[in-house]
Amino acid sequence: MASALPILWILFQAAGDPLPAADISEAEIQATVEDGIAAGRTDTTIRTIDAGGHHVGVGVVHRAAGGVTGGAVHNLVTEIYHVLDGSGILVTGGRLLNPQVRDDAASTVVEINGPGVSGDGIEGGVSRRVDKGDVVIIPAGTPHRWSAVFSPVTYTVVRVDPERVVALK
Repeated sequence: MASALPILWILFQAAGDPLPAADISEAEIQATVEDGIAAGRTDTTIRTIDAGGHHVGVGVVHRAAGGVTGGAVHNLVTEIYHVLDGSGILVTGGRLLNPQVRDDAASTVVEINGPGVSGDGIEGGVSRRVDKGDVVIIPAGTPHRWSAVFSPVTYTVVRVDPERVVALK
C-alpha cells in the first residue's frame, strides 16, 4: 500500500510557494532587551510575520524588580511567555478589576497585542511563581498580571494572532 504523504506534498507544493522562515538571533534578543531597558520600554516587538492565514509575533518584555502590573486581557491574541531571567508571581484567569477598553489606535493595540482591556488588578485567578526557564501560555481572552516581581523578569513572548490585527514588522 502506497503512502499518501507524497501526494499530499505534491498538492501542497502546487498550492503555492511556502512562506519564508523568520530568524531572530540571541544577539538580536539581547540588543532589544538592552535598548528597551535604556529607553524605559517594558514591551518591544522584534518581528511580526504573516504565517499563512495568521500573524505570529515575537517580542521581549522586561519587568523591573518590585514592579507589578494592573492587568490586561488581549481579546484576540494568545501569548506564550518564555522566561529568560528573573522570577515573580504571574496571575492568570479570574476577573479584571475596573476594566478599561484600550483605544483601537493605541500603539500597544496596533503594534504589540491587539485590541483588549486594561484593569487595576485581578480578582480570583491562579497565582503561580515563574522562574528562569519557565513557559506560560496565556490564551486570548484570559486576564493576566504580574502581582510581584522578585528579581527583574525578562521574557520572550510569542504572540499568535489568528485575526491578523497586529501590524507586520
